[in-house]
Amino acid sequence: MHILVIDIGGSTLKVRASSAPEMRVVPSGPAMTPENMVGKVKALAADWPFDVVSIGYPGEVRGGRPAREPHNLGPGWVDYDFRAAFGRPVRVLNDAAMQAIGSYETGRMLFLGLGTGLGSALVVYGTVHGLELSGLPYKEGGTFGDFLAQRGLERLGIAKWREEVERVVTLLRNAMVADHVVLGGGNVRHLERLPPFTRPGRNANAIEGGFRLWRDPDVRA
Repeated sequence: MHILVIDIGGSTLKVRASSAPEMRVVPSGPAMTPENMVGKVKALAADWPFDVVSIGYPGEVRGGRPAREPHNLGPGWVDYDFRAAFGRPVRVLNDAAMQAIGSYETGRMLFLGLGTGLGSALVVYGTVHGLELSGLPYKEGGTFGDFLAQRGLERLGIAKWREEVERVVTLLRNAMVADHVVLGGGNVRHLERLPPFTRPGRNANAIEGGFRLWRDPDVRA
């Protein structure tokens, strides 16, 4: 079975097939609608065979479909028929959840993506649950995203941001009864040390998660 994985970001669209070693990337952004995305993907993957598709979507997903329009892309995603567009079986899940699946090893794992926003997912013995922790109230009238996402890093400065990361990771790990935490996203590079029971993720894990969705019977979305 050949798998095509699509990782949709606010600024880039990443595509890779299980039959090919290289990643192909094009810009995304506010003008990207689902029709535009499908056209770009078909052009990028024109020489790759694929039987099924995994899509990492930058927003809330319910029942295998986008439940809200994304903040950084164009409109039309909620009711779009991805299976009809690709002519293949398609599985859609939150982009943080897809990266969590690719990072998962065992037990109860909390994934937090420290990037432009704050992505989050919980994997419990192989079943991934997409979370929306970024908008939850935290302190001083702000949310977890206000403190841990890029805007928090810019507002607090790196030293105080690092303190907040350690504090929030410990708080959320205890709240989710997680055995360990994986920290993904580009801003992980700014951490001098990782909180206890924490390990770093890799952006490539999102693609691996898309493969595992179809390959690994012990992993479920």
